[in-house]
Amino acid sequence: MALILNIETSTAVCSVSLGKDGELLAYKENKEGMNHATHLTVFIDSILKENQLTPNDLDAIAVSMGPGSYTGLRIGVSTAKGICYGSNLPLIAISTLQAMTAPLLKNKAIISQLGDPESSIFCPMIDARRMEVYTAFFSYKNEEIRKTSAEIIDGESFASDLDKSEIVFFGDGSAKCQSSFQSQNAIFVDDITPTAIGMLQLSEAKFKNGVFEDVAYFEPFYLKDFVATTPKKNIF
Repeated sequence: MALILNIETSTAVCSVSLGKDGELLAYKENKEGMNHATHLTVFIDSILKENQLTPNDLDAIAVSMGPGSYTGLRIGVSTAKGICYGSNLPLIAISTLQAMTAPLLKNKAIISQLGDPESSIFCPMIDARRMEVYTAFFSYKNEEIRKTSAEIIDGESFASDLDKSEIVFFGDGSAKCQSSFQSQNAIFVDDITPTAIGMLQLSEAKFKNGVFEDVAYFEPFYLKDFVATTPKKNIF
């Protein structure tokens, strides 16, 4: 039983949710691109004020740990750490891919399309540029059954798995895979992005079990090293 602020900044969507006992109390998001530094603290402040709360009233802060955008993850984690330090709150880290999967598993319209949902595989994908995605496999119970990895997609990707099971592909990385997968067992779901709503019950479960991060040493799960590029407008 907890009051938890959930922060999601791993992709182009910036969102914050307030949950009580795993149920949604308030939510704010922005889908206009990588403007997290501008919107995140404003969202947090608004949610707290609208619910007549201060950070000291919270029981924990949960943050999406990645994989995803290096810059986005840094902003989310540094903000979460700052609140934890300032109000002496525990920090909870939630897998971005698992949080993406949670709302989909509750979507009866999607689940009803599957031949055997309990034996199906759920495969969230985050675009990692070109033909690469960040992905993992989850079960019908949202348990990780294949570890998170960076996969370069081609015609042979997941072929042996598709021979055995229906696989539901979703997330912004799945669109570029659709032409590569010809199996009837490949099912694609549009318009699924990581949001702080998907974190609600996962963060509540971790709070109940006392699964907290070391605020001083926790780092996001980047999966790949950051590669700096030079903006084209600065090239002469």
